[in-house]
Amino acid sequence: MVKSRDQNKGRNHIVKLDNCTLERVEVFKYLGTALKNQNSIPEEIKCRLRSGNACYHSVQNLLSCRLLSKNLKIKIYRSIIFPVVLYGCETWSLILREERKLRVFENKLLRKILVGKPEGKLPVRRPKRRCVDNIRMDLQEVGCGIWTGLGWSRVGTGGEGL
Repeated sequence: MVKSRDQNKGRNHIVKLDNCTLERVEVFKYLGTALKNQNSIPEEIKCRLRSGNACYHSVQNLLSCRLLSKNLKIKIYRSIIFPVVLYGCETWSLILREERKLRVFENKLLRKILVGKPEGKLPVRRPKRRCVDNIRMDLQEVGCGIWTGLGWSRVGTGGEGL
């Protein structure tokens, strides 16, 4: 791949190494990240979320096992799935849409890990706790505040501020 401000600049040059001509490509994968002439953060996030889903499905039996504690399931999530999703995130400049996609992915996995069922009877009126409140309480119980930088306070508020 030839990277230049002028798109046509490097097309004429041939790169040879030990009598082998190197193939010229528009896109290639390096360390799990797709490199292209025009980097697209939304496409990279979609790719990362697909990788995170594949990683979740590979350890789904562990995370859905009732014999393991919540603490152990959270540790599995933080050590196996979380790094796959956020690999290379230091270079991302997020807008709220991408931030929301990452938050939705995390909430989906945490609901599957923490079972996501409110405790006690539900009153006839509006419930006192939402699913997000249960997840937040479980994370505080475990001592895990891994997504605080992405706006936990805005989750589940009906969209104001997003």
